[in-house]
Amino acid sequence: MARRGWGGSVATAIGVAAGTGAAQLGFGYGLGIIDWAPPEGTTDVAGWVAGLIWATWIAATSTVAGAVCARWLRDRATDPDTSDASSDTLGAVALAVAAGLGASITVLLVAVPARVAVVPETSSPRNVAATYATVGLLLGVLTAVWALRSRAAATNVLATVGWLWALAVVAVLDGVLAGRGLTTAQLGIWQLSANDPAYWIRDWFYWPGAVLSLGSALLIGALAARRTARHAERRIGAAASGAAGPLLVATAYLVAVPGLTTIDPQQLSAHLIAPYAVIVGVGGSVLVAALAQRAARRAAARATVPPQRTGETSTPDETPGDEARTPDDDGRTGPTGADASPHGLADERPGTASPTGGTATVEVTPIVMDPPASPTAPAPTATIPAQRTGTEPVTGDGPDTTPEAAPPARRPRAPRRPR
Repeated sequence: MARRGWGGSVATAIGVAAGTGAAQLGFGYGLGIIDWAPPEGTTDVAGWVAGLIWATWIAATSTVAGAVCARWLRDRATDPDTSDASSDTLGAVALAVAAGLGASITVLLVAVPARVAVVPETSSPRNVAATYATVGLLLGVLTAVWALRSRAAATNVLATVGWLWALAVVAVLDGVLAGRGLTTAQLGIWQLSANDPAYWIRDWFYWPGAVLSLGSALLIGALAARRTARHAERRIGAAASGAAGPLLVATAYLVAVPGLTTIDPQQLSAHLIAPYAVIVGVGGSVLVAALAQRAARRAAARATVPPQRTGETSTPDETPGDEARTPDDDGRTGPTGADASPHGLADERPGTASPTGGTATVEVTPIVMDPPASPTAPAPTATIPAQRTGTEPVTGDGPDTTPEAAPPARRPRAPRRPR
């Protein structure tokens, strides 16, 4: 099962890489973005250099695309819990090499059309173009291993590929609308108006192209790393992913023209901007990773539970001396226990006898005792009968609850009669 799965993934990597390379070169040849043949009777050094840069970059990106697509299809068909780190590493290397093998078709598709190129001091343009495409394959294999280990890096490369091709199409359309016809386009640069001196600094730095290149690298680097940066274990890879796409462009420019003194001033601006795009792309991904880490820390701080307290604590509405109050038999609520009075004593007051049942309702009221006269004198004590709650029958042994009768009134004496 494992061999069969890896065999299908290797075949997928080869096929996708070959198809991607052929499609990119066919698209570039059809729109005139890549043109090896100079005008009749002339030499076009700028077009030749631009073609070498495109050939190197296409070979590298085709390799990455084949490996990433094969890995994505394999991940969908397998259970991630059954794979280990060693097999993933070996599988990534195998898929990258297989994708490079499939993308080797670009060497053939570059070498054959390059035979018609006319370049000073170059005896075999075909071999030179094939060599640059081979360098692109090696660069693509290394980048593919990185992309297979970091989802953010793979996303950055693929997003950069789509952006650069869209920019190249816009540059060609701009040339057609301006009446210049199908002209070659530089990788990652769109010259809005090459003849306007307001867009040039010291006749060799094209600042609108710099803003466009650096701004796109920053935006793609931030967006590609946004999803992966949410996971703490992948945050370092997400922070470095911003360099993946711009690094392929910068390496293609550096390999094609090692010496800046031998190129056209219009291409010098693109060569100088490419390395700075790598730095700006890393800055975008690092910024997103830092913001994700800050958000994770705040979420962890809000989710921290304080230590549980033991024992009961009084609330602002309660006092330490408050206790539960229980209703009496007659429905009234009164204190219970030792808190019935300041000295823990209770008094009984006779109630009114019931005319039918011969029972009396006993009311319990607290007795406030006066403090002792001197600190040394003993506190007065009182013998209090047992507290009775509720309704009890009245017997002869109990206290008389009937009021005492008033003494009869004396009659006034009659006045004495005189004798």
